[in-house]
Amino acid sequence: MINIAIDGPSGAGTSTIGKMIASKLGITYLDTGAMYRAVALYVVRRGVSPLDEKSVVPLLDEIEISYSPDKRILLNGEDVSSAIREHSVSKAASDVSKIPAVRLFLVAKQREIAAHNDVVLDGRDITSYVLPDAKFKFFLTADVEERARRRYQELKERGAQIDYDTVLADIKDRDFNDSHRAFAPLTKTDDSVLIDSTHMTADQVSEVITGYVLGNAQKR
Repeated sequence: MINIAIDGPSGAGTSTIGKMIASKLGITYLDTGAMYRAVALYVVRRGVSPLDEKSVVPLLDEIEISYSPDKRILLNGEDVSSAIREHSVSKAASDVSKIPAVRLFLVAKQREIAAHNDVVLDGRDITSYVLPDAKFKFFLTADVEERARRRYQELKERGAQIDYDTVLADIKDRDFNDSHRAFAPLTKTDDSVLIDSTHMTADQVSEVITGYVLGNAQKR
């Protein structure tokens, strides 16, 4: 199996790049971030704080995450592809992901899929925890100001009423949370290829990664 693992901080473009690579190589893209967002959305809808571990854990038995034939994410059968991209859900996803039981719940699903399919996975701990034995591992990053600018532009295009400084503050907060959580924090593993995309387009990054995979697939 060809498993491509991509990690990186919020706003680095891991999801965008992951989807492009999967399309270029004709393999499955598994949106791990969307899975955490779906859990966060369910928790918030139930009126529970994503930081309240004792209240969140029992809710996991009520959650079923799947994908429609056209790759839209479903939460208990409901298409939540747009709802999980709301700005408020982003912060909730970061908070709920710090709960070990939530991570174990979703990691088990991700590993099962990767064991039987050629996949691209992206997130915060794919290279270090979810798929430590993946054939291809990358760490994608960019300056925090550039990541905030990209996220701000994305939100504005969706009609969100938010200012750049708020987005920047949230990005910095997520960076701290993701890299300082006790369980499977964001980190660059020694065997991951580092790519700084501050001055690169998404197309350029995807070309670099795709070229690396194709050039080394037969060497492994």
